Amino acid sequence: MKTRIRPIAALTAVLLAAVLTACSADSGTGKTGDDLAVSHVHGLGVDPADGRLYVATHQGVIAVSANGSSERVGDTADYMGFTVIGPKTFLGSGHPAEGSSDHANRGLIQSTDSGKTWKTLSLGGTTDFHALKYAHGTVYGYDSTNGVLRVSTNRTTWDSRAELAALDIAVSPNDPGLLLATTESGVAKSTDGGRKFGKGSGQVLAFLSWPTADALYGIDLAGGLHRSTDNGTTWKKTGTVPGGQPQALTALDANRILAATQDGVYESRDGGKTFTERLPMSAGQGH
Repeated sequence: MKTRIRPIAALTAVLLAAVLTACSADSGTGKTGDDLAVSHVHGLGVDPADGRLYVATHQGVIAVSANGSSERVGDTADYMGFTVIGPKTFLGSGHPAEGSSDHANRGLIQSTDSGKTWKTLSLGGTTDFHALKYAHGTVYGYDSTNGVLRVSTNRTTWDSRAELAALDIAVSPNDPGLLLATTESGVAKSTDGGRKFGKGSGQVLAFLSWPTADALYGIDLAGGLHRSTDNGTTWKKTGTVPGGQPQALTALDANRILAATQDGVYESRDGGKTFTERLPMSAGQGH
């Protein structure tokens, strides 16, 4: 039995205004040091193949090196849900670059050359995943087009699970049945692989990342970073990401955290106590 937490249209205006600006056609742009345009950030990851930070944006995927240099690695498409799942291997979703003959909603797309080229694997033309998580050999995607959680073990066929109004999802690294979703009323929990979710409660968060069992991270609408060691039952604030409203969050392990806000992409190496800027964006960017 599918459970709808609340219809998509009923999300509160504050949540929509804060973090669902990703598909805006008139996103502002900032400039990096090499005059590379940076638009609204939708995803973050580090490629094990080269150790570089990869930033999925409204206008392509940008690679950032340790020395601060950056480059766009492929086209200027709008990359939405995004995750690095192995060396040179990324999963994503979103919308094609202007002038492309690709589907308006690209479904699940994959790159095996660190974001240079992409191929639609499934659901092209029907689905825009705003959140993608890879765990236990399985892809978990939040289909924002239809307001439903979809799950695939082979990246081509999908099981449709709960209908819900969510901004992000997270999967327990220890238990494939334990999923969390950020909703307007707090974090909602599923214990059956996303077939049913309870009502959201507690801390209201925008994005989640769950690298280890005792290090579940969430970022609130003001950029406050919170950590839970008990599967999201309780949260402790560890620090604040500079730059205001959040756009993306990826925790690589219990200490290394990547976060994007309206002012830039930041990294912490101490569990969110302090942050350094990795990629700047202009003030007000993301609208």
